Amino acid sequence: MRAIVVVAPGGPEQLQVGERPDPISAEGEIVVRVAGAGINRADLLQRQGFYPPPSGASDILGLEASGLVAGVGPGVETFAQGDRVMLLVEGGGYAELVAVRATQAVRVPDNIDLITAGGIPEVFITAHDALFTRGHLQHGETVLIHGGGGGVGTAAIQLARLHGCRVIVTAGSAAKLERCTALGADAGINYRSEDFAARTRELTDGRGADVVLDIMGASYLGQNMNAVAADGRIVIIGMLGGTQTDIDLGAMMRRRISLISTALRARPAAQKAAIVAAFAADVVPALADGRMGAVVDCVLPLEEASEAHRLMEAGAVVGKIVLDASSRA
Repeated sequence: MRAIVVVAPGGPEQLQVGERPDPISAEGEIVVRVAGAGINRADLLQRQGFYPPPSGASDILGLEASGLVAGVGPGVETFAQGDRVMLLVEGGGYAELVAVRATQAVRVPDNIDLITAGGIPEVFITAHDALFTRGHLQHGETVLIHGGGGGVGTAAIQLARLHGCRVIVTAGSAAKLERCTALGADAGINYRSEDFAARTRELTDGRGADVVLDIMGASYLGQNMNAVAADGRIVIIGMLGGTQTDIDLGAMMRRRISLISTALRARPAAQKAAIVAAFAADVVPALADGRMGAVVDCVLPLEEASEAHRLMEAGAVVGKIVLDASSRA
């Protein structure tokens, strides 16, 4: 099969089309012929040599994919050959074929085309798990979503609005903030020109946000502490701003702030099965009836994975970039 391989750690130019053996469906697995594969920031980190795959996972990039079931392993009764599915995988998405545990696959609703579906699982599952399972976001609460124009951000906006929450987002341009508003954000903050903590408190009459969904990590922690309400929760899902910083534990204790971190890739299989089941039950019906939708900025052929990485690094993308693996360029 064709797959995108990393020749050596480095820039996007290190991504090339290569040949790899076709995967085989083991016990409890299915093999899927890939139609679409979403691009995520974790892929950029892995390409640079900073985010190796978990033990036993494919070293091919790609944490989500969609396509048609091409093979069914022993013990799988939930899927049959030809089923339309979308997948959460530990690696292997940038390829023509990928093997995955059947518990990490979900049927694609009829109203969503297969290539678009390749940009859904990672961001919607990440956002759903972070907001509701980890962050305990409740109806009527206020959430501050950093990076509202990104893949997770655009998913989080829609999920929070669907659950009756007030949504404040940060983004780096007026155009991105407009797109966030169109998705349902109540207010937007340009982090390049505004103090997001001060502005969040202003928008909440001094109270702050009940939940902060953060992709930056260390560089934002102090300001997030100023932006979050008493009894609030800061949920860290990314470390674009570094991994180490000082924290005032006294302030956290006085205001009963919870600091939560979470990631998907290295979780045990049982946890991933539960997370995917929650996504299937709580999110997929809203995708199926149009209450929410995937935000896809552009679709590029599989062979143009390096260009897809360049676009993501440039920061001009709103939502997702998806690779089309369904045909040869």
